[in-house]
Amino acid sequence: MDVAVIDMAGTTVREDGLVEASFRAAIERVGAPFPHDFHARFTAVRGAAKIDMFTALLDGDAALAAGAECVFGDVLADAIRAGGVSAMPGAVDAITRLRAAGVAVALVTGFAGPIRDVLVETLGWSSLADLVLSSSDVRRGRPAPDLVLTAALELGAGSMARVAVAGDTVNDLVAGTRAGAGIVAGVLTGAHGIAELGIAPHTHIVPTVAEFATVVTTSSSSSDRPGPRG
Repeated sequence: MDVAVIDMAGTTVREDGLVEASFRAAIERVGAPFPHDFHARFTAVRGAAKIDMFTALLDGDAALAAGAECVFGDVLADAIRAGGVSAMPGAVDAITRLRAAGVAVALVTGFAGPIRDVLVETLGWSSLADLVLSSSDVRRGRPAPDLVLTAALELGAGSMARVAVAGDTVNDLVAGTRAGAGIVAGVLTGAHGIAELGIAPHTHIVPTVAEFATVVTTSSSSSDRPGPRG
């Protein structure tokens, strides 16, 4: 494997419901109608670009969604700075092991650039990965493949078969599959469990990002691996 593209919140970053709470606060502050089935709808769209998530939650109202996203950024940044996030157990070691094995690591997130920067700064991860990308760095957020493809190009993957993707949401797995990644792994530490990830396209389901690193570093050549299924 040449490149590992790994999601942040829910996969390498523990946020304990902070993101959902910030979404709720943002919707309330802009005075938008609050969906009665908010939690279910929020869970279903996890992993997408945040503007797309707000648009879906607010029934396609683009103006309200844009306002809510602006508020969300401020609310979440304050919460992150207050210590609301931490590294997933084993995440730093997993990324370090991958890079030591010659695998370039891109951390990716559906957060906009300013939130990504606050997150990286707060965690002290400025030099942990080779690249950190946000949805605002690409034309389309997940489930489109743009984040994965951009990471592969920036980090010099020999082919998409030599790219491994890991994330905790269905949108992460769909994005990796659409990009043609050789490994597409669901990680069971975040928004979606085995019921959701198990029926999404994937090559592996692993308990944590630590196990993902082991899969990548011990994987056989791309010609011997099965492609994404589902």
